Amino acid sequence: AWAFDTYRFDARVIAVGDSTGKLVQAAGQPARIVQLENEYGAVVAERWEYDIDGKTVGFTIRGGKVERIDENR
Repeated sequence: AWAFDTYRFDARVIAVGDSTGKLVQAAGQPARIVQLENEYGAVVAERWEYDIDGKTVGFTIRGGKVERIDENR
């Protein structure tokens, strides 16, 4: 996996710290939303996954903001 501070969707750039609203405006709804839980089973964040050009681009969302961007082939 590769981690990034920004990711480009055509002419729009999403950066760590951007809101989920900005992400949806740039990329649309994700293919999947995975809830991320701590060791006690409490949901602490979400991973929004987009399938793009044969790879999965994931955005970790915490508190309504992008916390991490990564890409898996």
